[in-house]
Amino acid sequence: MPLTNTISSYGGVTKAFHWLTALLILTALPLGWVAESMAHAIYDPSIASTEEDIARAARLFSLHKTIGITVFFVALARILWALTQTKPGLLNAENKPEAFAAETVHWLLYGSLVLVPLSGWVHHAAAEGFAPILWPFGQNLPLVPKSAHLAELTANLHWLFMWTLVGALALHIMGALKHHIVDKDSTLRRMLPGRSDAPQPPDQHHSMVPALAAAIVWVGVLSGGWMTGTFDDDAHGETDATELTEVQSDWKVQEGNLSISITQLGSPVTGTFADWTAAITFDETDDPGLAGSVDVTVAIGSLSLGTVTDQAMGADFFDNAQFPTAQFSADLYKTDEGYEARGPLTIRDKTLDVVLPFTLDIEDDTANMAGELELNRLDFDVGKSMPAEDSLAFAVTVSVELTATESE
Repeated sequence: MPLTNTISSYGGVTKAFHWLTALLILTALPLGWVAESMAHAIYDPSIASTEEDIARAARLFSLHKTIGITVFFVALARILWALTQTKPGLLNAENKPEAFAAETVHWLLYGSLVLVPLSGWVHHAAAEGFAPILWPFGQNLPLVPKSAHLAELTANLHWLFMWTLVGALALHIMGALKHHIVDKDSTLRRMLPGRSDAPQPPDQHHSMVPALAAAIVWVGVLSGGWMTGTFDDDAHGETDATELTEVQSDWKVQEGNLSISITQLGSPVTGTFADWTAAITFDETDDPGLAGSVDVTVAIGSLSLGTVTDQAMGADFFDNAQFPTAQFSADLYKTDEGYEARGPLTIRDKTLDVVLPFTLDIEDDTANMAGELELNRLDFDVGKSMPAEDSLAFAVTVSVELTATESE
């Protein structure tokens, strides 16, 4: 069997690319479906997830992603090889509608083999969550920032492209079976290993019209996704967040950021709370000692924590349905080294005294503050079903930055 194509048959390299691609796709698709089904159960706040559940889903997602990246590079190599090869003629070229449909489907397949894994790869690089790609080259992509919006957009694109791939693949298989069973020609046999008895097809001109038709299909797919709301930001569904009322404060927060960082399956995940209030009293003193107080209320449901946001709202974690807010009531002290906020922190139904060291810079009536402390999630009964750190580390880093102005 020759390695290169002829006008009547495919060479060994093309056949190897074809069947390797088929094997990878037919492995990646069910892996992704099973992993996604498991993830829905993990993301559902009403379902308690065990450490084993998350680890199993992560392993399946990692395999799915790794195979998907392999598909991407194999597809690129296959396309580059095809550009250097003679394209065997169609055996049914006289049936122009059928020939046109076959070439359009081939263009859809080539596009899907690039767009499906590429959109999934960009989603992986933009998202913060678990399930790493199983290779030593890192998890990020150049020019792809960590962005919840970009991750959501590319996840939706990946979903649309995947169904386009499934549709094109189904049409491709049905066409091959039709040739083999109904037409009884050599279309399928000439892609099988070994030599085929394919006849010499007549000279054919391969038009770019099928490629244009495939492009129109892609536009239709994207337009259909937009019209049906596929690109609406839902981030695994909206979580109910308690709406906090404005508080009276001697120092009014003008802007600020309250975030937490966790480590899931060895990968850092950072999330922010969109809604929180702080009632602050503060009088600068020259000597160390009590300088003011702060009362902070945080709307737990306003947390955005990458791909595990909904899981964090579940009964085994923050349990947002039963405990919609967290509170920190502290006295502010000036120390020899800087400043500290000391007081009880309440998360869920657990209250512990904590100390938050922070820096403070006051100029005129504007104060800039930044602080950070580390908590143990088990101290607040968060993630009790994960008593080890195999899936979720104990340490949770809480960071706060704000700018406040003194009220007149």
